[in-house]
Amino acid sequence: MKSLGRRDFLRLALCTTMVPILSRTAAAQSYPARPLRLVVGYAAGGAADTLARLVGEWLFRRLGQPVVIENRVGGGGSVGTEFALRAAADGYTLLMASSAEVIKAQNGKVNFVRDSTAVAVVGQEPIILSVSPSLPVNTLPEFVAYAKANPGKLSMASPGHGTVPHIAGELFKLMAGVDMVHVPYRGGAPALTALMGGQVQVAFMGPAASMSFIKAAKIRALAVTSGTRAAVLPDVPPAGEFVPGYEASQWFGIVAPKSTPPDIVDKLNRAINEGLTDPLLKARLEHLGETVIAHSPAEFGKRIAADGDKWADVIRAARISI
Repeated sequence: MKSLGRRDFLRLALCTTMVPILSRTAAAQSYPARPLRLVVGYAAGGAADTLARLVGEWLFRRLGQPVVIENRVGGGGSVGTEFALRAAADGYTLLMASSAEVIKAQNGKVNFVRDSTAVAVVGQEPIILSVSPSLPVNTLPEFVAYAKANPGKLSMASPGHGTVPHIAGELFKLMAGVDMVHVPYRGGAPALTALMGGQVQVAFMGPAASMSFIKAAKIRALAVTSGTRAAVLPDVPPAGEFVPGYEASQWFGIVAPKSTPPDIVDKLNRAINEGLTDPLLKARLEHLGETVIAHSPAEFGKRIAADGDKWADVIRAARISI
């Protein structure tokens, strides 16, 4: 058999190197060739599920393949997260994630920050700091002064231990220098019922759960946790105006398993970001209290990493376990 010359060897080596690249490119060009699965780690009807269905409907229109919403509930979202991030990294299994997954990053069999690939942000929402109408305060400075005058006597409700509202409340306690007792509930509804009934005096809750009660004057909104005023409550100031540096927004976004091909990630990112500029979809998101943000995968990835560091610091400083 004739031996390979140097030129023939280099040509063969180049062809061998190009095969996986060409395969990945071809896969991205034909993607998606079958239905996609968008996993939600929470029950149907919640914020993550609602947003997933809106995004899934848009992707179907843009990409021409159905997007099946799959609710895998359990472990505070960890069951769905583990299932999605352990799936094949081919772009056909995605996860509707939120800041909550970053907080619980190292609490399951997968590490969300390490084992996910950022695709696109869907929206960002503030947490709302509300008080019971029976509490004799009308502004955030009055509330801080009252809390400092009554250390350990105020109860702070959240929709659950380790949720974004809980950690937002812990960060507020640290930065405002107030001592409040955290009372976790199994969801927003019982927490708000307790707030309206006066069993607790303050609650950190998302807009989807609390807006109807605020509008009905059954609870009193004192501040939002976002860096700027929120469209859903334009007359309510950010907590950062009175507690310098405080910010604790919650985001929702789509991620994929680690090592999902960049071409597929970029294709999904472009499709989702196009939806964020669509007047109808944008209006539906804003009606739910979301601020629309069009990030690139790289920008979203940086935010996930930064949030991971931020929330880990809060958890350590507050000496809580997640």
